[in-house]
Amino acid sequence: MTAREEILAAVRGALRDADRTEAAVPRGYRSATAPDVVELFAERVVDYRAGLTRCTTAELPGAIRAALGAARKVLVPEGFPVEIDGTAAAEAGTTAELAAFDAVVTTAALGIATTGTLVLDHGPGQGRRALSLVPDIHVCVLREDRIVPGVPQAVAALDPARPQTWISGPSATSDIELTRVEGVHGPRTLHVIVVAGPPSGRV
Repeated sequence: MTAREEILAAVRGALRDADRTEAAVPRGYRSATAPDVVELFAERVVDYRAGLTRCTTAELPGAIRAALGAARKVLVPEGFPVEIDGTAAAEAGTTAELAAFDAVVTTAALGIATTGTLVLDHGPGQGRRALSLVPDIHVCVLREDRIVPGVPQAVAALDPARPQTWISGPSATSDIELTRVEGVHGPRTLHVIVVAGPPSGRV
């Protein structure tokens, strides 16, 4: 008998001797309940060292201005729901052109409460993936009703055929001597604006 045959025989014997009764697997995963998903999301966003503003629809234009701070060159994806002073994202095609901008303002498809994660599926108001990765500041507007409790709910709600970018805090790495360095692989600053209602208005 070859070594391969010995191994397969041992496996078959173990399977014959095994108790075929399926053991109950505990499914007591921690999850956020509907009333506290927004509070938990806000807490997790701050834990990741991102900026956070909570506002009403009427307050949104001012919240965007404040989050942008001194940023002068701002990218605005097609379909962004608020009119702001900036440059249409379509006009910045190459990475070098994107890097010339101080900030980008986008919406997000979803927010995940338990992880403080933003999910962009690059629909209207979000732009292509590079927009959220190259400029040094990313301001992201998210409606409260787009926050789900956890990753399973997010996966169920997303279209797997669409591109997705999952963002948890500003870009950071600790690869070099375990020292946290931000802005190496993406925006140094992430500011999330959570809106209690559908975003609209003018800046």
